[in-house]
Amino acid sequence: MFYVYILQSEKDGKLYAGFTSDLRKRLLKHNSGKVFSTKSRRPLKLIYCEVCTNEQDAKQREKYFKAGAGKKFIKNRLRNYFQGHIMTSTKIF
Repeated sequence: MFYVYILQSEKDGKLYAGFTSDLRKRLLKHNSGKVFSTKSRRPLKLIYCEVCTNEQDAKQREKYFKAGAGKKFIKNRLRNYFQGHIMTSTKIF
């Protein structure tokens, strides 16, 4: 199993998309500062996750989330979440 996930920085409100085969371990790495791209944006919280049975599918889905249509999908999919949380930044990813 492979997990495609969206994290939100509690520091600046920005989002980060990634994929992994071990979600728990990856989240620990993000929050311990061992991932360069999120190191300065800690703490991070998991706000969305999808499961794929194939690594290539997970990679494609992660790429989709980082593109314009994927960003729009996440904004719409998590509309209620974003309405309930004040974000310090309107930029995602």
